[in-house]
Amino acid sequence: MDKPWVAWAGIPGGSLVVVVSEVIGLVWWAGIGIAALALIAIGLLTKVSRPPLTAQTLALIGFGGLAVVGMYVAPRAGLALAGVALASHSVWDVIHYRRNRVVPRSLAEFCVLLDVPLGAGAVILAILD
Repeated sequence: MDKPWVAWAGIPGGSLVVVVSEVIGLVWWAGIGIAALALIAIGLLTKVSRPPLTAQTLALIGFGGLAVVGMYVAPRAGLALAGVALASHSVWDVIHYRRNRVVPRSLAEFCVLLDVPLGAGAVILAILD
């Protein structure tokens, strides 16, 4: 949306979408998907820069798709897939940190510090379980 601070608002906003989705009987990932489509539509309608919008949309499809697939495979495989997806998302975060666009650097740092240990932990648990 050409306003990096909005990315921080996405954390409580995304949490709210998950809660509301579950309360109304919609699986949480479908609610997130609908919200994501709405954000893409807003980006298209407000004529935000196409390269960042396209990159964010492709990342949404890639990382979001992996998350959904992880829920439907065998539990250990799903946990490992989620861990790899989380850890690899940190590369995306580093790109955002270095470019200092799209999201604030503070959010990119926060995400790296969250994605790497959670992703590694998930993979380790999948292996050890």
